[in-house]
Amino acid sequence: MRLELGLIGATGIAARAVIAPSGSIPEVAAVAVAASDPDRARTFARRHDLVRVHRDYAALIADPALNAVYVSLHTSAHARWAEAAARAGKHVLVEKPMCLTVAEATALVTAAGTAGVHVSEAVPTAGHPWQDSVRAMIADGRFGPLRVMATTIEFTAPAAGGYRLRPELGGGIFLDAASYWLQAVQATIGLSGARGRGRRIRVAPSGVDIEFAAHLERGGVRAELACRFGQRTVAEHEFRFADARVRVRAFLRPTVGAMPLNIAVRHADGGTAIESFPPIAYYDRQLRRFAELVGDNGPARTAELAATAERIAAMAAIRDDAERHDGARYEAGRHDGVRHDGVRDEAGRVG
Repeated sequence: MRLELGLIGATGIAARAVIAPSGSIPEVAAVAVAASDPDRARTFARRHDLVRVHRDYAALIADPALNAVYVSLHTSAHARWAEAAARAGKHVLVEKPMCLTVAEATALVTAAGTAGVHVSEAVPTAGHPWQDSVRAMIADGRFGPLRVMATTIEFTAPAAGGYRLRPELGGGIFLDAASYWLQAVQATIGLSGARGRGRRIRVAPSGVDIEFAAHLERGGVRAELACRFGQRTVAEHEFRFADARVRVRAFLRPTVGAMPLNIAVRHADGGTAIESFPPIAYYDRQLRRFAELVGDNGPARTAELAATAERIAAMAAIRDDAERHDGARYEAGRHDGVRHDGVRDEAGRVG
């Protein structure tokens, strides 16, 4: 099945994640775009040789020549337009996080099922072969039981005024990083039945979190996330087994094109072994996988959407826990005169 795909959002990520890889995937053609600013949409279309520009998102969704849509708006708009596209009978690839609440995820799953279409969350790191390798290490117990999975994610600080620093648009580092962490947790130790907690370590003047800590407990394993906006891009996992530490470095990089990846296994005796994987172009593989699922119309579709909904539920629960924690700290601060808003004081302590 060939996908005639329209872009909701004239964005840089749309160019990287859809337009560039579609050139080498015959099953996908990016042909239309709509943006909040029609002039920006026209400029984008000329730059990327798109044949149609629509006056707004609703008009693009109504285009009968399109059978698929890619949504790359600010985070709080993902669910609305992904659901609208699904209800109109379009397959949807939507940027992470797919939505923000369990209610939004339920509505999206229902819309997709009713219309017989597929909705995918764009997590380009999903399904990398390193995840199969680590899952096998856990299953066969070669390094003893897994005790901790520790993830560190740092993204460069967003521009002032951008949606990542605006709470009403779904900004904040946790919502930016959670999908990568939760997908890796889900693929290696699983999410079913996990219980999570979250804490905002630092907040911006706008109120969004710019440093966040979270953890999940499942089956005796603790999965931890430390994430922040900072000066560089860092993305690594460390799996701490009883007899070894397995490190996955640079599992996400801000670049286009095929990237190699290594796993470093440091044994308890100090020896280190390296497992190397061939270079993979994340965006190419993500778009190809979306096209395959659209054409499959089988249980794989249902399984992927259910897995995404499970991640959204975990993300929402951790975010809610952090908000409750903030509320409790604020109430305590009212009585003892100490700041409890998660902002570091001049000495670097968390108040």
